[in-house]
Amino acid sequence: MKIKLICVGRQKESFFKDAAAEYIKRLSRFHKLEIIEIPEELKKENPSEGEIEKALSDEAEKILKSVGKGAYIVSLAIEGKQISSEDLADTLKGLSDSGTSEADFIIGGSHGLSKDVLSSSDFLLSFSKMTFTKEMARVIFLEQLYRASKISAGETYHK
Repeated sequence: MKIKLICVGRQKESFFKDAAAEYIKRLSRFHKLEIIEIPEELKKENPSEGEIEKALSDEAEKILKSVGKGAYIVSLAIEGKQISSEDLADTLKGLSDSGTSEADFIIGGSHGLSKDVLSSSDFLLSFSKMTFTKEMARVIFLEQLYRASKISAGETYHK
């Protein structure tokens, strides 16, 4: 199955880049993985609500243009559902078994995702009630995707 990870913003710190690169390399035997980075529209300190809404709307337009036709869309959102690694493995396997050829995962920027992106999603996924940086969320997602892929393949993965 093709997995597309659509991220608002890019990874700046080398330790995040290195961690992501390692999981991307490990995932190559399980999935065709594509990472798309959407520029973060708002980098200003203390923006107004109007500025945030405009930036989220501009990002949403670019995000939704990047989504694959017929892809199963999962947005990472704090209000989403928390699932186990085994549940993620089951979900991906179920999608693949049902003929879904692509799953697109979306990680928002500093201000999250617009309502348009959230309402276009098939599933909202939350890692935790805690907030993580977008750079950390990318690494956590890649690690969990790798773990789920190992589980689906019947391979062991340390706990």
